[in-house]
Amino acid sequence: MRDERGRGEARRERDLVPRDRRSGRRTDTGRRLHGGPGAAHDYTEPIANLSRHGRGCVLYDQLGCGKSTHLPEAPADFWTVQLFKDELVDLTRQLGIAERYAVVGQSWGGMLGMEHALDHPQGLRALVVADSPASIPLWVQEANRLRDDLPPEVQETLTRHEESGTTDSPEYENAVRVYYDRHLCRIPWPDHVERSFAQMAEDPTVYHTMNGPSEFHCIGSLKTWDITDRLHEISTPTLLVSGRHDEATPHIVEQIHTRIAGAQWRLFEESSHMPHVEEPEAFLETVEAFLKTVD
Repeated sequence: MRDERGRGEARRERDLVPRDRRSGRRTDTGRRLHGGPGAAHDYTEPIANLSRHGRGCVLYDQLGCGKSTHLPEAPADFWTVQLFKDELVDLTRQLGIAERYAVVGQSWGGMLGMEHALDHPQGLRALVVADSPASIPLWVQEANRLRDDLPPEVQETLTRHEESGTTDSPEYENAVRVYYDRHLCRIPWPDHVERSFAQMAEDPTVYHTMNGPSEFHCIGSLKTWDITDRLHEISTPTLLVSGRHDEATPHIVEQIHTRIAGAQWRLFEESSHMPHVEEPEAFLETVEAFLKTVD
């Protein structure tokens, strides 16, 4: 289920115990969980720079996207949260790191990371939840609040196509991009971000089935997903990351912060949904400092 580069990283990590190049201490190998669902790993490539001091780092494409196996004919009920939880567990076993690892999840990847932590896997040493909700109903509520601030003509275009069932229209996609440029990524989109969205447009099976046609028009299987009442069960050391202009609004992240005991939270003032792209060095330093506390 991983791309060829991911397989190569996995083989190397079976042979090498990751160590901090400056201190020589053993570090936890990190799984990087991309968003979407179905967005592929490309846009998370800057997070791989967490390996710059010798920390093991693996990016992988989840089933149904990127260079992983695509299953456009699979029935809708095939694409479940449990499917991707099982895939993550299988990956840690195949890499031989199930006894010691950290998870860095972005957006949907953070949702998946929290679901994983709720199972209390023995080897999970740390969890980074970047730009993620614990409740899709709250996510949609906040997204529609942000949508109300868009220009009236953009709102009209979005509503007209959603009501007509023509969300595959270029006009609708252009209107969505106005929202994205405010709340997804506020800088010119780098190539690695463009690649993720291009592959998702080519095969939107997972995103459309689990989410829907856009971030604020969630009509897929995740529309009722909500683990807010279980967050207190997470005992893994946790860092929350989000942007001031994030579609994962401060209100959304606050619900997680107040429910996971001891959770830390870094709010990036110049970022929206991708601090790892918009403020990459500050993001890396924040996550590195956190991971050192659990090495």
